[in-house]
Amino acid sequence: MSRSFLPALLCAMSLGACAQPADPSPVQPSPAQPAAAARAAPAGSPEARVREALGQLVPGVQPDYVGAAPFPGFREILLDGQVLYVSDDGRYLMQGQPFDLQTRQPAASAGLMEYRRSLLASVPAGERIVFAPPNARYTVTVFTDIECGYCRRMHQDIAEYNRLGIAVEYLAFPRMGMASEDFRNMVSVWCAADRRKALTDAKSGKPVPRKDCTSPVAMHYTLGQRVGVTGTPAVFAPTAPSWAATCRRRSCAPPWTAWPARTARPAAAEAATAACAGPAGPRRAARHPAAGCPAAGSVTMAGHSLRLSRT
Repeated sequence: MSRSFLPALLCAMSLGACAQPADPSPVQPSPAQPAAAARAAPAGSPEARVREALGQLVPGVQPDYVGAAPFPGFREILLDGQVLYVSDDGRYLMQGQPFDLQTRQPAASAGLMEYRRSLLASVPAGERIVFAPPNARYTVTVFTDIECGYCRRMHQDIAEYNRLGIAVEYLAFPRMGMASEDFRNMVSVWCAADRRKALTDAKSGKPVPRKDCTSPVAMHYTLGQRVGVTGTPAVFAPTAPSWAATCRRRSCAPPWTAWPARTARPAAAEAATAACAGPAGPRRAARHPAAGCPAAGSVTMAGHSLRLSRT
């Protein structure tokens, strides 16, 4: 992947304000990238025209994914974790979250969902920190940071999520980067003999005993960037959610809709239904009387990710 694409795009848009030319050396796809994403597109196809247009803008650029957009006339592009849209003739490029006015929810293509799901599925179970009930009804993957206040608040309710049948599988995303103390502490958590206890202690503000091993934290962080994680907690569900319809039928908020400033939305419509309909529903409504259900479209969805939104 090329980390220079967006700066190069800004250079092109500013009519040469950046004097340094783009690096002409070819960019190789990541070894972990599914082969289907890097295959050659048929000549003359919309995908081929889009790849050619991007290559003319930034020589050597290799998008992670190119597929049909959720609206006609455009291709959907995943590049460096950013979702872009390029017209099938390769002329127009835009960036932003499309919104379906008929379904009243953010639009995302099935192809991009499947691509992101394949990336997440590549993480072995042994590299995740899992909090799950005996017979989980729903499973979500959560990119987390032990220093993140809202990650800590989510983890405080982990027993309640499990009671509702929701399994939470954590991946590491130290927001301050791989040179930070946060990163080293998360390595220590993943290297602990009891990862679950170490993660819970760290999120409770307890000191993290220094451990060192061959950990997956750096790989998780890189994977999070590839799928577009920009904040934590970032929750990914295995199936596309339609929480807006669920919220219209319920009078209480799912457990994760009431956090101030930044809010992790429900992982799946079924999970939201369980949270509102179950015994905990009235208690949560009482705890967060002003929360209500989020208005349709107030969450930024990217594939299966129920991303964080400002409130």
